[in-house]
Amino acid sequence: MPWVWLIIAGILEVAWAVGLKFTEGFTRFWPSAATVVLMLGSFWCLAQAVRGLPLGTSYAIWTGIGAVGTGILGMVLFKEPATVARILCLLLIIAGIVGLKLTR
Repeated sequence: MPWVWLIIAGILEVAWAVGLKFTEGFTRFWPSAATVVLMLGSFWCLAQAVRGLPLGTSYAIWTGIGAVGTGILGMVLFKEPATVARILCLLLIIAGIVGLKLTR
């Protein structure tokens, strides 16, 4: 179950990071409120995950899911550059996440 909490926490991290784009510096109420709720949910799920997983592994995987997911959604939703170098770097992060899972 800790891995499920960690994956949910990572997905919520992607959601709140993308939500930041819509808050316009926390000047728009509803996007800001939704982003804060997503942040709290992400932290809560991460806290549940670290009850059964090593903290370093959990945090690294949580931030990795967030970085990769946000990077991909930035390219898809906001037309950010999808260069070969950026994609290779995201693949390296994924390799690190898999490595952490395998060496737990």
